[in-house]
Amino acid sequence: MTIEYLKRGISDSDRAEDDAKTAAVVADTLKQIEQHGDKAVHELAVKFDNYDRESYRLTDDEIQSIIAKVSARDMEDLKFAQEQVRNFAQAQRASMVDIEIETLPGVILGHKNIPVQSVGCYVPGGKFPMVASAHMSIATASVAGVPRIVACTPPFNGEPNPAVIAAMHLGGAHEIYVLGGIQAVGAMALGTQTIAPVHLLVGPGNAFVAEAKRQLFGRVGIDLFAGPTETMVIADDTVDAELCATDLLGQAEHGYNSPAVLLTNSRTLAEETLKEIDRLLTILPTADTASVSWRDYGEVILCDTYDEMLEVADDIASEHVQVMTDRDDWFLENMTCYGALFLGARTNVANGDKVIGTNHTLPTKKAGRYTGGLWVGKFLKTHSYQKVLTDEAATTIGEYGSRLCMLEGFVGHAEQCNVRVRRYGKKNVPYGEAAL
Repeated sequence: MTIEYLKRGISDSDRAEDDAKTAAVVADTLKQIEQHGDKAVHELAVKFDNYDRESYRLTDDEIQSIIAKVSARDMEDLKFAQEQVRNFAQAQRASMVDIEIETLPGVILGHKNIPVQSVGCYVPGGKFPMVASAHMSIATASVAGVPRIVACTPPFNGEPNPAVIAAMHLGGAHEIYVLGGIQAVGAMALGTQTIAPVHLLVGPGNAFVAEAKRQLFGRVGIDLFAGPTETMVIADDTVDAELCATDLLGQAEHGYNSPAVLLTNSRTLAEETLKEIDRLLTILPTADTASVSWRDYGEVILCDTYDEMLEVADDIASEHVQVMTDRDDWFLENMTCYGALFLGARTNVANGDKVIGTNHTLPTKKAGRYTGGLWVGKFLKTHSYQKVLTDEAATTIGEYGSRLCMLEGFVGHAEQCNVRVRRYGKKNVPYGEAAL
């Protein structure tokens, strides 16, 4: 394999050091919330959000007053985007059916898809008001039938962002709190004197939010490890540098640590994209952020063949993968590790982030190797059940079960089977022996 890095980001060891510092801050902060509840949440909100109020939950009157500030055109756009997300989520939900089958005469097995009973949805918004994240988490949870949906978002420029609050309300949030960062996810997961804890945490966030979710996993469920945005562009000479550079910087502007990778088999495209990125960074209004991300986390990787590009792409397992080649469907058929694919020059990651209908909460840091992104199924739990309806079935299954339990040395387990064989099969099976 011939792979050449025309540009590298910071080393893995440097990234690990940053992660360790983040983990220590998060652990201390969560401990404060667990020990002091509302008092700690209030102090953290004042310190990090610069937002001070007696209760961080918005009242119904406040929600309506805030929503009234949204223009008619913006509200129309919000409703359109949310409709696309709901439509796709409803189609996904329809694909998840409850089942009940008779596997043997008198033996009934089945499963039910039951909504998670409470979910905490985090919607980032301190630097950029992430309106779309409300659709992705809250509206999708609503489609799944979650009976209690809690939503948190930080203040934007010192007050609740009207568009974000509108999206939360339209999405179906039952409780809305103006809280950001660790204090938001910590309060939802651990609970306080005034906030009942939830069963599941979902939604993207910065490195501190992602680490808080990681540390809270087990006490609550989480959707996935959704850290800083990652993007990869897989391109050949069927597209030009403007498209590639725009797609890379369009995601690098998320934060100072958002990896952006160009993977190509065209040296000309790679070199021209590097030049185009430099040009765009002189005019991009968010260049202060995007330039740091590109400097520290941007990479350009040159391969010889499409097979090499596929192998590298699966190894990196990027969150967003924009494919613009002469064989886009080949990548769709063969890629196995990623968050979401965006196929062809006509589509782009921003469409997926904001409006097209697929969910934009996606796995990062190679988590695409073992999980997909947030979807309606994440808000549902599939629970199995079984029924034995006849004496004959109870006897047959009991005899097999008894022998298999004794094979493992579980005498008490075997007796659970034996008592049914004696009762329903009228066979005398001595205690501690397998049914023959």
